[in-house]
Amino acid sequence: MAADVDQRGTDGGSRSAPQDELRAPGAGSWMSRGTWSLLLVAAVPLLAFGIRSYQDAQLARRHEESVRTLGPEGVLLFSSLDSDQDCFLSPEEFRPIAQRLTGVTAPADPEEDLVHDPDGETLTVEAHMQPLLLDSMTKSRDGFLGVSHSSLSGLRSWRSPAVPSSSFPASRFRAFLPPGSGLAVGDTWWLIPSELSVFTGYLPNNRYHPPPPRGKEVLIHALLSMLHPRPFVKSRFAPQGAVACLRAASDAYYDIVFRIHAEFQLNEVPDFPFWFTPGQFTGNIVLSRDASHVRHFHLYVPNDRSLNVDMEWLYGASESSNMEVDIGYLPQMELRSSGPSLPSVITDERGDVVDVRDAAEPVHFVFEDIVWSAELSRQEAARRLELALYPFKKVSYLPFSQAFQRAEAEKKLVHSILLWGALDDQSCSGRTLRETVLESSPVLTLLNQSFISSWSLVRELEGLQADEQNPALAEKASLHLADYTFPVEMMVALPNGTILHHINANVFLDQTAMRPEDEASFSFSAGFEDPSTSTYIRFLREGLERARAHRTPPE
Repeated sequence: MAADVDQRGTDGGSRSAPQDELRAPGAGSWMSRGTWSLLLVAAVPLLAFGIRSYQDAQLARRHEESVRTLGPEGVLLFSSLDSDQDCFLSPEEFRPIAQRLTGVTAPADPEEDLVHDPDGETLTVEAHMQPLLLDSMTKSRDGFLGVSHSSLSGLRSWRSPAVPSSSFPASRFRAFLPPGSGLAVGDTWWLIPSELSVFTGYLPNNRYHPPPPRGKEVLIHALLSMLHPRPFVKSRFAPQGAVACLRAASDAYYDIVFRIHAEFQLNEVPDFPFWFTPGQFTGNIVLSRDASHVRHFHLYVPNDRSLNVDMEWLYGASESSNMEVDIGYLPQMELRSSGPSLPSVITDERGDVVDVRDAAEPVHFVFEDIVWSAELSRQEAARRLELALYPFKKVSYLPFSQAFQRAEAEKKLVHSILLWGALDDQSCSGRTLRETVLESSPVLTLLNQSFISSWSLVRELEGLQADEQNPALAEKASLHLADYTFPVEMMVALPNGTILHHINANVFLDQTAMRPEDEASFSFSAGFEDPSTSTYIRFLREGLERARAHRTPPE
């Protein structure tokens, strides 16, 4: 007991160790507190390094298991969804796949609903439309290729806007405002982010009704519903959503240019789905920085090309049903404000409410002139929107005639793409091409260094071919059309129009399709180069090689 008493205090508690000494765990000797603290400090980095090494080893093990389980293509898809790269998919990361499989988006978050001022100003928007010119459809008139009248019933019956005029609170257009205050004139941002990529694939075709809009989608959905009652704010194909660019700014106002990729479902049960996809919706809005006043709003489908709408419809109710595709020309589809937004309540100089209906004289509003402190052209703003949507536009694609003029001046070859629909909008017949090889860094570098690039619609080249006023350009168009095969042809040509090399997109895709024996060629290193990129580079370099035989020896 005496020994026990020696180890305890008079109150029965444990005796404290001396203040200037500590017993190191597992050690047989005493050491100073300072020495032990230094050891702890030195151990922290070693411990962190050990934890990091363990985590890296775990990730490497998971990655190896992923490759064995999914294969290289599956791992690419998985990695595109795994935003934090932890080899696990959270519900939020899995959402794009769930939406693709079900066609249903998550319910709206109440916090995303926009708050409106009931006493604020109101903007009146008018809808105008001229229906699609059926004769512009290249292959889908009644009886041609088995196209039935019922397939086109929704298209034929859509002759005018669903809602010719509608009023909106000005505050609802807050959805177009830039995020935060740090953006400068010329900056772009996503109004509605695209959730699709070449890895996630496309949204289902066998749908009739759009999912409930959320957040900023609510306003876009309401506006497009003026044109047709079933708009899909997010298109089935990438890039979907909406992008905006701050074109001009003043102390009180913004001028914002935007571009929207949306589409309509024209048919209802029992007819099979019919998708109507304008190449793009574009336009601009001028509004106050607090969105209390909208000076101008305009949204429209550009009609400056001979074809501007893609149409696709199923011959069955399932996703695996056969699908027909065509393209056509839409003369007009637009929404335009009838004037600036106006206050709901009008007061006179004494502050008394004025009833406009009983006013002796019409009420005239005077709006201050807007003086922009910084601005850029609409053309430059549109170019920045294109670049945000399409990385392949890091290469300049010139109109057909300008491309050959530039190539002659710079002594370069022409990299020309001839296709059925536009390459830089949603009426495209070359989606896979622009989403893969044309935005690959090695291809972009080679095109910028050695080529002048151009893309053209077949219909437009047919018009140039018949132009007797410009025989030289007509000859170049004729040479291109002679080597064209539906749907997309990639060509390398001399400045005089001579075709040196060409390959059809379908043949190209067949050549670069992933086969099981090609799996070993995949690598996740910085120098990764997929088969389609290397094949396209060989195609371009073959064109350069063939050009040498046509060069005149230096004098």
